[in-house]
Amino acid sequence: MVITKKILDELTAKAKENPRLRQSLDLRNSADDQSQRMLNALEPGTVLPIHRHKGTSETCICIRGHFEEYFYDDKGNLTDTIDMVPGGVVLNIEKGQWHSLKCLESGTVLFEAKDGAYQPFSPNDIMEL
Repeated sequence: MVITKKILDELTAKAKENPRLRQSLDLRNSADDQSQRMLNALEPGTVLPIHRHKGTSETCICIRGHFEEYFYDDKGNLTDTIDMVPGGVVLNIEKGQWHSLKCLESGTVLFEAKDGAYQPFSPNDIMEL
């Protein structure tokens, strides 16, 4: 698959229509693929709670647009902010690290990769402040 501007634009259009203001595109070879590779289109105002992944690290790359990734300690204190833009850093979030993000520009698309099959968040993996 070649990911073209048309694919990114279609994904962004779906994110704008989605009440959650985000939409993902699964890049795995099949449902049996034991990895997570996806594009996530985000719109300003989407809400992503502070969360962690106990079983995997997470790699993020900004394909287009602009977002900030936030890191927190176990008490909910903000410890770092990473500015994510195309051509910027490749972010590898360590297993168990509390994090969230804020979309700063309409049309933002990021690439995410994690180990293992998709696991929904458990209540212990979402931080309530």
